Amino acid sequence: MRGGGLWQLGQSIARRQLARPDHKKSPSAAAAAARRYFASEGDLKKTVLYDFHVANGGKMVPFAGWSMPIQYKDSIMDSTVNCRENGSLFDVSHMCGLSLKGKDAIAFLEKLVIADVASLAPGTGSLTVFTNEKGGAIDDSVITKVTDDHIYLVVNAGCRDKDLAHIEEHMKAFKAKGGDVAWHIHDERSLLALQGPLAAPTLQHLTKDDLSKFYFGEFRILEINGATCFLTRTGYTGEDGFEISVPSENALDLAKALLEKSEGKIRLTGLGARDSLRLEAGLCLYGNDMEQHITPVEAGLTWAIGKRRRAEGGFLGAEVILKQLADGPTIRRVGFTSSGPPPRSHSEIQDASGANIGEVTSGGFSPCLKKNISMGYVKSGLHKAGTNVKLVVRGKAYDGVVTKMPFVPTKYYKPS
Repeated sequence: MRGGGLWQLGQSIARRQLARPDHKKSPSAAAAAARRYFASEGDLKKTVLYDFHVANGGKMVPFAGWSMPIQYKDSIMDSTVNCRENGSLFDVSHMCGLSLKGKDAIAFLEKLVIADVASLAPGTGSLTVFTNEKGGAIDDSVITKVTDDHIYLVVNAGCRDKDLAHIEEHMKAFKAKGGDVAWHIHDERSLLALQGPLAAPTLQHLTKDDLSKFYFGEFRILEINGATCFLTRTGYTGEDGFEISVPSENALDLAKALLEKSEGKIRLTGLGARDSLRLEAGLCLYGNDMEQHITPVEAGLTWAIGKRRRAEGGFLGAEVILKQLADGPTIRRVGFTSSGPPPRSHSEIQDASGANIGEVTSGGFSPCLKKNISMGYVKSGLHKAGTNVKLVVRGKAYDGVVTKMPFVPTKYYKPS
């Protein structure tokens, strides 16, 4: 889910950079490419860490209305590998955190998402999808049941405006019928993502809470480096890690403390490596791999539809989604490895005879596996691992094979 749609940014900068032998593409060229798709510098919002990024060599590009670092002094390739070997610190404050509160908060949210929110234990969460009336994905989000009357969730930066308008529209109707729910948008907070094998030992230096008893998908409100933070053990890389919602006035001190406690092994990391990491982990990027016309079933997120929700429905588009669960979808999201140049979003997928069977939605060169990886949608029946396909890049077809995802094994911290 996480990081907002890297649709234009990833296409014009990050993946192009990964694909080239001279992947240390000049920052001026990268920034120029990004500006063709985004607002002028003067229109961009800045996170509280903006000056810190620039001081540390961050190459800032416009993204989803914000000026964000795509990389720092190291290459995207090196930064991706370092996250898996040591760790990364991402500023993801452009994403939107919000709380829903009230005795009917869960009942309200369950009208909009596919998750069985009511069955979550307090202090736990899950990936979910906001759906429209046709069952398509409005956005994906990580939601947490803090208590029975408090839900915390984070939505993608590129979807903020439409998500908030969607929630607000339905909240007004819900409240008009007597429902008890209110919301607060956490614009007073910043969001940091600490990822990689050194994430937990580094963070442990800054909190008295025992992180060894804090597992993947869990949430706590606790003191970190002297500030009251919302801590979720989650991430967008496939590695163990945390997302830390911190009061904005404390964000800079926390970022500095995390880097210092890691003794330089955890590095500031930009959106370029974040995209390659999530692709290696087989995670969807909204705007590429999920859109308004793609259902959670087609996207391979059937597991996120709670058992009770499958029986009862009650969310937008439930009729379409439950029918797909019963009959099977006509298309499915799958992974690929391939020869030749890396496939890109919109690259055609063909069967062995050259007939069109689908389209790539994300692709690039894997810094960790040192080979091409991609994902996309194919016709059902051609989605099984080991199926040989052709991927068309710049008019030429190259050999590929349907490959089980994640491409790089996940390392989420779970009870043994």
